[in-house]
Amino acid sequence: MGTVGISFGSPTAGTGFDVSSTVSQIVGNLSNVEAPWKKQLSAAQAQDTAISSLGSLLSTLSTDVGNFTDFTGVLSGKQGSSSDPNVVALTAASTSATAGTHTIVVHSLATTSSGYLDNVTNAGDTLSGSVSIQVGSGAAKTITINSSSNTLAKLAGAINNAGIGVTASVLTDANGSRLSLVSSTSGSAGALTVTSAVTDSTTSASLAYNAASPGANASIKVDGVDISTPSNTVSTVIPGVTFQLLAPSPVTSGSAETVQVQVLNDNSAVVSSFSSMVSDYNAVVSAINAQETNTTSGTPEPLFGTPTLTLLQEQLLSAISGSTPNGYLTAISNSSDTLSGTLSIAVGSGSSATFDLSTLPSGQQNLAGLATAINAAHIGVTASVMRDSAGQSRLSLASASMGTSGALTVTSTITDSTTSKALDYNPNSDIKNLASLGVTQGNDGTISLDQSTLNAELTSDYSGVLAFFQNANSWGTGFSSLVGNLGTTSAHGTLALALKANSQIESSLNQNISHENIVISAQQVSLTLALTSANEILQSIPTNLNNVNELYTAITGYNARTNH
Repeated sequence: MGTVGISFGSPTAGTGFDVSSTVSQIVGNLSNVEAPWKKQLSAAQAQDTAISSLGSLLSTLSTDVGNFTDFTGVLSGKQGSSSDPNVVALTAASTSATAGTHTIVVHSLATTSSGYLDNVTNAGDTLSGSVSIQVGSGAAKTITINSSSNTLAKLAGAINNAGIGVTASVLTDANGSRLSLVSSTSGSAGALTVTSAVTDSTTSASLAYNAASPGANASIKVDGVDISTPSNTVSTVIPGVTFQLLAPSPVTSGSAETVQVQVLNDNSAVVSSFSSMVSDYNAVVSAINAQETNTTSGTPEPLFGTPTLTLLQEQLLSAISGSTPNGYLTAISNSSDTLSGTLSIAVGSGSSATFDLSTLPSGQQNLAGLATAINAAHIGVTASVMRDSAGQSRLSLASASMGTSGALTVTSTITDSTTSKALDYNPNSDIKNLASLGVTQGNDGTISLDQSTLNAELTSDYSGVLAFFQNANSWGTGFSSLVGNLGTTSAHGTLALALKANSQIESSLNQNISHENIVISAQQVSLTLALTSANEILQSIPTNLNNVNELYTAITGYNARTNH
């Protein structure tokens, strides 16, 4: 504890001293014990701010990666086109759609049944009689005209309120007014059968029903298959694809035009999302790099030299440059074809595991059965059946370990028994790392993307990109897990644990400071009382001395002041 220099002045001057200032000097010296605690607390709080900022950036990156690893994310997006949008317009392609080309011939469009009653000159004429309406094969409904339905407008209201499945309205033109009926169901199922016994009581004219349009299904041919559909909006023929029939196919030289409908993977959306992921990854790396420098005042950044920062750097840089050993067997047209032969798989320097198709149960000697057998063997490889952009299926293999320790050695003698096609193993065609997708890494750890390379990979091997992100033990699933385990969103994340550790330190420091403040406050009160009393004594000394001198003079007759 330092020394407090305090001057009380002349003890006989009677002026005393400044109690408040003296107490403040003493208390200030006592408070110096808190200085290192407060400095440590400030440093921990600055770390909290930096950690929270990094956590926010990692959370954004985690969302980006999740968009690629999610089966319903950006890689499932589809787009499409029609070779003749005047005949067939592609209106939607959902995530369940499969990329490919389809042929459509439109023989005729679906129509909605409609008709009308004979017109009357005056729409307000009183009507009588009844009208019977049947929709498709449903039961007929008879509307008997009474006082609440005895005009065209009232009769239309009565029909609409009856819930028959038709829409009634009154049409008026230069020839007069008529009751119009339109089925609520398109196609043949909504065909109207109407029997009119309605009479215009004013003119005694019978109002017969006139069929305007029959209810008919559209007749089309999709991929060589004849299809009858009740609506011109077709969503159940090509899985995941909705298209609109706009006109019959034009006939040229006696042949109806065949419209080509192409369903494509949405490469542009994938490239855009990938670019965002690269940008957000670089934001994390740049924020980490910034913590390795000094502030504008020349002091180190809050996380400079901390184990937390080192761990973030090591894990991110290692993961971004990592590769997943994988490959696949030659694709076949029909995934359910029976296979024969064997498949031998070795991981790293481990021993081989051999799978003989003949030993699998009947009905499982195919791609799916082989994948199930490999996964059940738990040899450090994940097998899955993938479909490529041409609709063909193949067995994909992904190692559970990255780098050389997870390298796959595969020997295949498998043959498609239906086509006699050999299913060879292809270790080099699948995408193994981000470099394959056009990503390069700079000296500062940030990465850049060659969009043309990524787009080329998406065009040539979309299923390979899909496997790279979504297969079990793939780079995508591993990186997604890593980012989640580094951030603050998980209670056990690296940054979350760092915040928790800081919180405990801060709590202890705050308790120490609070306890010391209580001690200092008590000492301040005690000092104030003691020094106030001392000050009062100092201020009273001249008076007391004068009293003593007067007493002495009275006794001795000697005056100390005058010396006689």
